[in-house]
Amino acid sequence: MAPENRLTHCPAGAGPRALPPGVDPRGPSGMGATRLAELLSVNSGTARYHLRQLAAAGFVEEDTERGNARERWWRSVHQSTWLDDPELAEREPEATMAYLNSVAATYTLRVQRTINELPAMPRAWRNSWDMSDCTLRLTPEEAASLREELWAVITRYRRDTPEAAGAPEGAERVSVISHILPELDAPVRRADGRSDSAIGFEPS
Repeated sequence: MAPENRLTHCPAGAGPRALPPGVDPRGPSGMGATRLAELLSVNSGTARYHLRQLAAAGFVEEDTERGNARERWWRSVHQSTWLDDPELAEREPEATMAYLNSVAATYTLRVQRTINELPAMPRAWRNSWDMSDCTLRLTPEEAASLREELWAVITRYRRDTPEAAGAPEGAERVSVISHILPELDAPVRRADGRSDSAIGFEPS
């Protein structure tokens, strides 16, 4: 499996169903069309179509060691996919937005799955998970610096790769999902904690 794939082109079909929610494109394990159809609540024919679209776009490949005469299995080609071409959204806006929306849907599904499994997790894991947010007021340069600093912290830790087989006992896969979301129309908060767009009545 190649370590990463940096997108400079969004192939036709790389939309919300071509990169489907619930299928982690970075995971080492494969799956067949039947399992994919169950995850997406679609029929197996639709799942097979989108797996072929993913293969044509270079995201997945056939896993000949796990497939059989009844069903072909597919696996990810890359451990990670990066969309870091700042001009890609201008060149191919519809495909780029479809790709980003599919990734956002995948993240949502992963969060929901963790929440559903939380009650059955050991206490140590229930005490270590986190789902939080914080609003800041930054310039574009400060936001870019924040992104780099966050990734510098994350990359200090062990990646979930085949090389991590020697991880300490008790180590499990942990997903860290990072979002930096500009909200350009958000009003500035006043010193009293209220925003300029607050709805209500001033006391008489």
